Amino acid sequence: MSTAQAEISAILVDRVADWLAQSALAGNDLETLVKGFCERLAAAGLPLKRVHLSFSMLHPLYDALGFTWFRGQGMEVEGFRKKAGVPSDRFLTSPYYHLLSNKLDHLRRRFDPSVPSEFPVFDELRLMGVTDYLAFVQPFSGNTSQGMMGSWSTDSAAGFSDSMISALLRIQSHLAIAAKMAVLTKLADNMMTTYLGGDAGRRVLDGQIKRGEGDTIRAALVMADMRGSSRLAETSGREIYIDTLNQFFDAVAAPFNRKGGQIMSFIGDGFIAVYPCERHRSQSEIACQAALAAAHKATERMTDLNLRRKEQGLGDIGFGIGLHVGNVMFGNVGLTDRLTFSVFGSAVNEVQRLQTLTKKYPHSVLASKDFASYCGANSWLTLGNEELAGIKKLTVLSPDLSGALALDEDGAMEPIYDRMSDAEQVMLLHRDAARLSAGDRRKLQ
Repeated sequence: MSTAQAEISAILVDRVADWLAQSALAGNDLETLVKGFCERLAAAGLPLKRVHLSFSMLHPLYDALGFTWFRGQGMEVEGFRKKAGVPSDRFLTSPYYHLLSNKLDHLRRRFDPSVPSEFPVFDELRLMGVTDYLAFVQPFSGNTSQGMMGSWSTDSAAGFSDSMISALLRIQSHLAIAAKMAVLTKLADNMMTTYLGGDAGRRVLDGQIKRGEGDTIRAALVMADMRGSSRLAETSGREIYIDTLNQFFDAVAAPFNRKGGQIMSFIGDGFIAVYPCERHRSQSEIACQAALAAAHKATERMTDLNLRRKEQGLGDIGFGIGLHVGNVMFGNVGLTDRLTFSVFGSAVNEVQRLQTLTKKYPHSVLASKDFASYCGANSWLTLGNEELAGIKKLTVLSPDLSGALALDEDGAMEPIYDRMSDAEQVMLLHRDAARLSAGDRRKLQ
């Protein structure tokens, strides 16, 4: 790079600010926003070698979302999982921690080869040819735990000029506004997906928010429940009970939240899931066979889980799963100012009764004759006819799960979100950035 410090065009930087506003109004996601922003800054003449931006937000699984852009190499996106414990030594010796602990907005350092690095990350930046470094903290509001941290690095021999720093400080606030809009948009989508499920969340965000509003759909239905939870709650502490319940959900519920399945709601120690389908046989077969395959996978996962629990000196977790097919109402119900989005109707009551019958019959998975009729050549054991109170008589069958169509093998019992893209996996943390347990957070510096 030239040793001359070029002046930066305020007009071109203003164009970048205009693009940020337009991008935010268009609803662009955070990844698109950050990548476009960095490329446009470089195109405007800023001699940026590396840009790092990390956003601390609110998400039940992740702490932060980090972007690292390199000139000519594109951008890397990383999500950082929540971890218990104290921050790593690397984070405690980072420029970001220095900013946070001293309540500073900015930290600038020129790199002098004759002077030892003040922070360990500077050694890595030197190897990239970086000569000047400017880090910052930009809260989204008065609550400093919500916002972004970042750093600008240049390999220009002359470092950052005053006009460059002025441009970066000015554009930084525009980026914060645009990023906050992108974050809030994704936050709404994430919260709807997390608490209502993918399809239901999209329906609500699209305006389906009135009580009684919804559709009648056909679906394969699943109702599952953990056995012995009341006794466990009475004899174990709160942490043991919740941990056991989450183990059950990880093992049994996860297979029903993929391959077209949607978990509609968790009800105490159980859940209800649906596989929506069209009102003709071929689609009903697809839905029912997917639900049966998920039941097969759930049974395998529970077997693996109980083997591990046995090795740890813990008792087995029992469970029951009911499978059915029918028409259900899919929409909002409740109070005018407090609604839930789920499925309702006689078919839901029937699958619930089927699940309860797993306590009567020595089988953990039971299905209705209607459901079984859509599952092709799978073997079924007819257990009997049940006259369910207030419900039509049902023929109850148990599947031979060894003949079920198994889901794609996924190895370890990892939830569905682990196969989403990096940008989809992560969204928002509501915690102080200094608490980030950063053993794997090298790019947050």
